[in-house]
Amino acid sequence: MQIQEPPPRGTDGQPLTPFEWIGGEAAVQRLVDRFYDLMDLEPGYRELRASHGSTLDSARQKLFWFLCGWLGGPQHYQDRFGHPRLRMRHMPFQIGILERDQWLSCMQQAMQDTGVPADLRERLAQSFFQTADWMRNTPA
Repeated sequence: MQIQEPPPRGTDGQPLTPFEWIGGEAAVQRLVDRFYDLMDLEPGYRELRASHGSTLDSARQKLFWFLCGWLGGPQHYQDRFGHPRLRMRHMPFQIGILERDQWLSCMQQAMQDTGVPADLRERLAQSFFQTADWMRNTPA
């Protein structure tokens, strides 16, 4: 088991939020863009891509807004839509182990490709897994 370093600290001595640690809105936007670009390009994410319809524009924007707030930054998503209610909003889509694993793999690749620091990437991967597993609504 790898020992995680504590989050870096800001000039005020306080630990950085994941939003600050990742690099703010510009870095979150790069991560989201890479995530959806990979989903659109890589055959290994075919089922995940199919669940998003013909265009990724709306999903891309909503994930950016959501991740900003979830990481401790501006609450763009909640300001527009209220509480995320993730499970409820995703119920119309089949989410099983395959879709969960493709989402996690795509996000892991996007985090690596966009230079998310390794310690933060590991922390986020754990949180993403918990959330993605909780989102499953089919047994397979």
